[in-house]
Amino acid sequence: MAETLRVAAVQLRSTRGIDANVDRMIQHMQHLSEEGVQVAVFPECAVTGYFEDEATEATAEQLASACRTAGIAAIVGTPSRDGEALYNSAVVIDSKGNVIERYHKVQLAEPWPTPGDHLSVFSIEGVPCSIIICHDERYPELVRLPVLAGARVIFYLSHESGIRQERKIDPYRAQIQARAVENSVYVVHANAPANDDLSGSHGQSRIIDPIGTILEEASMFDEESVRATLDLSLASAGNALRSVTRGPLSEWWREGIRQVRIIEAPHDSSTEDH
Repeated sequence: MAETLRVAAVQLRSTRGIDANVDRMIQHMQHLSEEGVQVAVFPECAVTGYFEDEATEATAEQLASACRTAGIAAIVGTPSRDGEALYNSAVVIDSKGNVIERYHKVQLAEPWPTPGDHLSVFSIEGVPCSIIICHDERYPELVRLPVLAGARVIFYLSHESGIRQERKIDPYRAQIQARAVENSVYVVHANAPANDDLSGSHGQSRIIDPIGTILEEASMFDEESVRATLDLSLASAGNALRSVTRGPLSEWWREGIRQVRIIEAPHDSSTEDH
């Protein structure tokens, strides 16, 4: 595993204009790559705005091309379709432009998507990672099982409740801090900002270390990025692993680990001898 990972959570303000959203995401990726960021993380439904609108496969290809050109990986929230099913998804694109995972939100808070049916662990820049989306954060097993399967960084994409629902804001922060500390891993959280008319979400995108400390946190209203270099020696997964080595549920957790999809890194033909 790599020793460090430079990440950024981009607090993007999306509109219903998909092309404009994608253009701005590409601009963010280009700037962040120039600053040495290896992974840019965007909010839930960042491509379309938090609506039931659909992005096309051409949109994913455009973002993949931008990752390849800038040499940066991206985690992008977007609705996606597979046959008749419409999902609330996170697309994972590596720095070579390969789409390596499409995670579908499992625990839904909106009526339009089909719930996802898998958890996964995948490698970004040599670091094993996983994803949850918004309402998923209330279900600790959706983080614990991928961590037991090897993940050391969790990407959390959200469009949490708006600023008018003030009673939810502190619990949102506490819940995602708990997911970090109870598993001894990093969490990189990209949320949408609040709008001037108090629509949208409430911002506060953040990066959390394995003891639950918030390393960086964004404002509520601004479109901005928070960045950190993750020291992966601190992401021990110690608290999670003790679930397997101690207590009466060890076999139960081991069975759960077998349900996690392990995604192999794409084959790079450019490294072959000719």
